[in-house]
Amino acid sequence: MNMDIVLGLQWGDEGKGKFIDLISEGYDITARFNGGANAGHSIERNGKRITLKSLPSGIFMKGVQNVIGTGTVLDPVSLKREILNLKEFDGTVDPEQNLIISRKTHLVLPTHRLLDIFMEDNPDYTTIGTTRNGIAQAYSNKILRQNVRVEDIESPDFESRVGHILKRDYRLLAGGDKVLPSLEEISMEFFEAIEFLKKFIRTETELFLNVALSEGKRILAEGSQAAMLDIDHGTYPYVTSSSTTASGGCSGLGISPKKVGEIFGIAKAYCTRVGNGMFPTEILDDLGEEIRNKGHEFGSNTGRPRRIGWLDLPALRYAIMINGVTQVILTKADVLSGMKSVAVCTHYELEDGNIATISGTLPENARPILKQMKGWEGDITAIEDASVLPEELKDFLSFLNYELGVPITYLSTGPGRKEILKLNSN
Repeated sequence: MNMDIVLGLQWGDEGKGKFIDLISEGYDITARFNGGANAGHSIERNGKRITLKSLPSGIFMKGVQNVIGTGTVLDPVSLKREILNLKEFDGTVDPEQNLIISRKTHLVLPTHRLLDIFMEDNPDYTTIGTTRNGIAQAYSNKILRQNVRVEDIESPDFESRVGHILKRDYRLLAGGDKVLPSLEEISMEFFEAIEFLKKFIRTETELFLNVALSEGKRILAEGSQAAMLDIDHGTYPYVTSSSTTASGGCSGLGISPKKVGEIFGIAKAYCTRVGNGMFPTEILDDLGEEIRNKGHEFGSNTGRPRRIGWLDLPALRYAIMINGVTQVILTKADVLSGMKSVAVCTHYELEDGNIATISGTLPENARPILKQMKGWEGDITAIEDASVLPEELKDFLSFLNYELGVPITYLSTGPGRKEILKLNSN
């Protein structure tokens, strides 16, 4: 059996949680391979919606094991809050039994979050527009080899080691002009969350996952953030702090690339972005505001309004290329319903020629060339047969299939859990 991967192809918020929730019942294991509580994967149950931050999106599925992999960073305080909220949302969920955490996962400490806020607000540093969850601080200390991992909570000197780090960070923070919570307060909350964390299965997840594959079990690897936010291949420096690509799925879970099967790439019918950074197809007039409100484009993690742009095919081609995407899932087509025309950026024009594929950088004089396509009318959320989709939407999908060279196999037609169509991939 192979491991399949689901990841975002734009700047995040493409609807990964909904698609994973749809297909995860066909897998034995779902596994998060990157990021931390900066994710915001929304799941609908019984007419209610919940946003998962650190937990894999298969957590609701009976008989499915959920793994927080080595490539992630874990905030015990945030995880405790998320699990308690999850149990209140759905009392049938049992994460003590179906959640497995890598012993090698690095911990996010309370001062990491405070340092994140400090750097975002300090003019001496580049303002990135982070979620202020301490993710970058945890990853940077991982690389510096100055951090602690989940396995360290079993060590008799764990509390003193963490206390040393917290005091060191706090001295640095105390030199600023911000009002800080007391060190005793944040320390107590953290160590209480560590005791809560001890309830859950902790193991060498790379061994667990590879044994599962050898036994014929199916694994779905879940990426957070998206390809254009990758630390190496995204729009640096306005990126996340982890590898968001398919290769990151292999390194983050300890699984060979030879064992990867399908790579599902999720993309919206338009683009959104939260925070700063390159966004050349951005819509800056009233139409952008209209799409934002209609699509409820506000950060599921932070509540910040998302920037709105037309679908960027050069960026999408790049994301498909570096990830080896085998299937594209298109979301939010319903948001564009009722528009007389829909624009798509097909390439970028330069003085010395055109660019059909862009990476994390783009020359300042590059001009997006937009193709105007006829919009589609009507409410498509209730459609259950792809053959009765509006002809204009069918033309839009055919155009994208041709331009991307990868089949669009699913179309999300609305925000509801069941409002998604399986398409003919030919």
